[in-house]
Amino acid sequence: MFIRENLTYVAAPLPHREPRDDGQMAAAAQAFRDTMATRHTVRDFSSRPVPKAIIEDCIRTAGRAPSGANHQPWHFAAIASPSIKAKIRAAAEAEEAKFYASTSHDEWIKALEPIGTGPDKPHLEIAPWLIVIFGERYGQFDDGTRYKNYYVPESVGIASGFLIAALHMAGLSCLTHTPNPMGFLGEICNRPASNKAMMILAVGHAADDASIPAVAKIKKPLADIMTCFE
Repeated sequence: MFIRENLTYVAAPLPHREPRDDGQMAAAAQAFRDTMATRHTVRDFSSRPVPKAIIEDCIRTAGRAPSGANHQPWHFAAIASPSIKAKIRAAAEAEEAKFYASTSHDEWIKALEPIGTGPDKPHLEIAPWLIVIFGERYGQFDDGTRYKNYYVPESVGIASGFLIAALHMAGLSCLTHTPNPMGFLGEICNRPASNKAMMILAVGHAADDASIPAVAKIKKPLADIMTCFE
């Protein structure tokens, strides 16, 4: 996307400006808050298909996220192939089995008990789509010369938030999954060495009998997550 000889600043008018009064802004903020309050992470997925076009549009939304130096250091591998999903599940479960068997992770495993997770990850095959999110540690100019990407974890984290919100707005459910280590994902998804896997999103429709951990409904109050200086 970058041309090495053309990296100069050019000002452009701010597009898509939509002036709103305070009442309109408050209503819009509350409506979005209420919509996102209905978002829940699920592990029980329906096998109902999800059209590829919907996934593409949600990823387009993620691609609109801000990023360090506008380098957009992310790549989204969208996977519907049953064979590839099976490979990812097998590799992820192998890593998860090691994690749950290790006594060095006892505190972490104890913290996960209210969530009800374990080493088995059937959702990685049942969900119609897996989206593997990669951070690009460096990019390349057209001539093959490398350039550094900046604030990669922060940029990819913001884009991932955009994606999760877009999926919810489309009526879909998702589950974030971060097997550790995740090096196998780069190999399975045929990504270059510059790419580092950061997250798997299992995406689809929640099963009719889907449930969530009761603790997941407990959210910190505003006073615990915000400090205001006026």
